[in-house]
Amino acid sequence: MLLNHSTFSMMKNSAPIGIFDSGFGGLTVFKAIADKLPNYDYIYLGDNARSPYGDHSFETVYQYTRECVMWLFERGCELVILACNTASAKALRNIQQLDLPKNYPDRRVLGVIRPTAEVIGNYTSRHHIGIMGTRGTINSNSYPIEINHFFPNTKVHQQSCPIWVPLIENGEHLQPGADYFVAKYVHQLMEQSPEIDCILLACTHYPLLIPKLEKILPDTVKLLSQGEIVANSLADYLTRHPEMEHSLARNARREFYTSGDVTSFNQHATVFLGEDISAKPTYELGNSSR
Repeated sequence: MLLNHSTFSMMKNSAPIGIFDSGFGGLTVFKAIADKLPNYDYIYLGDNARSPYGDHSFETVYQYTRECVMWLFERGCELVILACNTASAKALRNIQQLDLPKNYPDRRVLGVIRPTAEVIGNYTSRHHIGIMGTRGTINSNSYPIEINHFFPNTKVHQQSCPIWVPLIENGEHLQPGADYFVAKYVHQLMEQSPEIDCILLACTHYPLLIPKLEKILPDTVKLLSQGEIVANSLADYLTRHPEMEHSLARNARREFYTSGDVTSFNQHATVFLGEDISAKPTYELGNSSR
C-alpha cells in the first residue's frame, strides 16, 4: 500500500542515502560511493530472497524494485540509488515517471545506466564498446539507447552472461571450474568485432571476475566497472541539487539489510566489501521467514 509523501516529512540533515540491489553486487557500488562520500549515512538493501533479477520479466522486476524502494522510503531515505543494472533497465523509468510524481514528488531515485552512458565514450579510441551483463540488462537494450544519446558515433556490442552471477554468488568465480564460462562469453563478445577496445561490466557482480578477465583479454582492451563512475556522478548530482544534499544525514552510519538469509549475506558481503558487516533481516520483503 502506498503512503503519501507527507507521511515521511523529514527534518533537515536526517535522511540516509538508500542503496538497493537485487543481491550482493550492489555492494561494489556502495563501497565506491561510501569511499567517495564517507560522511553520509547509508542504508543498503539486498533483495536476496528474490535474486537474481536478470531473467525476470519487466513487470516482475518493476514490482520487486518498487517494493524495495518504498521500503527504503519508509526508513527515511529521500534519495535512493538503484545499484543494479537490471533494476535500472527494467524499473527505473516507471518509478521515476509513475510513482514519484504522484506519491513522492520530493524523493529521487537514480540508476547506474545513465551515469555510465554519459562518460563511457571517453574510454574508447576506436568507438567500439562491449557491454557484458545479465539477460535482463542486455535484452532491455538500455545501454545502446542511452550511449547513442551521448556518443552517436560509437558502436555498442552486447553479450549476456547468464552463468556469471550464479558463479559469483556461490563463491565459485575464482575457481578453475569457472574459467570455461568466463572465457566463453568473452570470446562471444570479441567475435562480434575486433575493434572493441573497451568493455563495460554492466552488472555490479562482475568486478569480482576482473582477475580472470584480465588474463583473457588483450592489453588493448580496457575493462570498466561502474562503482567509481556512479560515485562521481552522485557527488556531482549532490553539488547540483543542494536542496537534496542539505536533507542528508552526516553521521557516517552504515546499515545493511537483506530479504534473504542473514548469515549468508554477511559471508558474501565480506567478499564484496573486504570487511565484516552485520546485516539485519527484512521480513516484509520476499516472504522471508528468516
